[in-house]
Amino acid sequence: MKKLRILSAIVVLIFTSSMIAQNQTQTPTVDVTGEGIVRVVPDEVTINIRVENTGESTQYLKQQNDAIINEVLKFLKKMGIADKDVKTEYITLNKNYDYNTKTYTFAANQSLSVKLRDLKKYEELMKGLLDSGINRIDGVQFSSSNNEALESQARKKAVENAQMKAKEYATVLGQSIGKAVSISEYKNVSGPQPMYKMAMSDSSGGDSQSISLGEMEIRTTVNVSFLLN
Repeated sequence: MKKLRILSAIVVLIFTSSMIAQNQTQTPTVDVTGEGIVRVVPDEVTINIRVENTGESTQYLKQQNDAIINEVLKFLKKMGIADKDVKTEYITLNKNYDYNTKTYTFAANQSLSVKLRDLKKYEELMKGLLDSGINRIDGVQFSSSNNEALESQARKKAVENAQMKAKEYATVLGQSIGKAVSISEYKNVSGPQPMYKMAMSDSSGGDSQSISLGEMEIRTTVNVSFLLN
C-alpha cells in the first residue's frame, strides 16, 4: 500500500513538474507599437466664453451677469445656434478681501460653451458675442464633425503600421510572423486631444480673416504581439 502511495506521489510530482516547465516555456513573439494618424481640416469649433463682474453687492453683480448672459442667448438664437450646442459650464461667486481698504469685494463669473457647426459664421459669431458684453474668452477648440469615422481610420492605420513593423523585424531574421495574439490601444489619461494650428490677426476689415484652420491630427497608438514563426 505504501509503495502504491509513493508511486502515485511520484506520478503527481512528475506531472506537476511537466506542467510548470510547460508554463515557463515562452511562446516566441514579436511585440511592436503601431501608430495611425489621420489629418483633416476641422469644420466646427467650440468657444468657451465668460462674463465676469466685480463689486461690493452680490445682488447687483448677479443682475449684471444675468443681463449680459440674456443678451448672449438672444444673439445665439438669432444666429441659429441650437440649444443643444449652448451649455452653461459653471457659475461662481468669490469673496475677496482688500487689505489696503479693509473691505470685501465679490467676483461673479458665469461661463458658457458655444459649439459652432458652420465655420463660415465664425467672424459674425465672435463679433456678436463681444458686442453682447462678454469680457472673457477662455478657449477655442476646433474639431471635426466626422470624428468617429476618422478615429476608426486612425485605428486601422495603427494596426497596419504595427503589422508592417513586425514583418520587417521578422524578415531580417529570416523568419515570418503569425497571427496576432494580443492587441491593446494606448489611452492618454487626459483623453485624446485633437491638435490644431491657429493664427490670430487683426480683423478690422469686413472681409478680413482672424483664424487659420490648418490641419488637426487624430492619432491612435496600439501595441500588438504577433507569433514569431
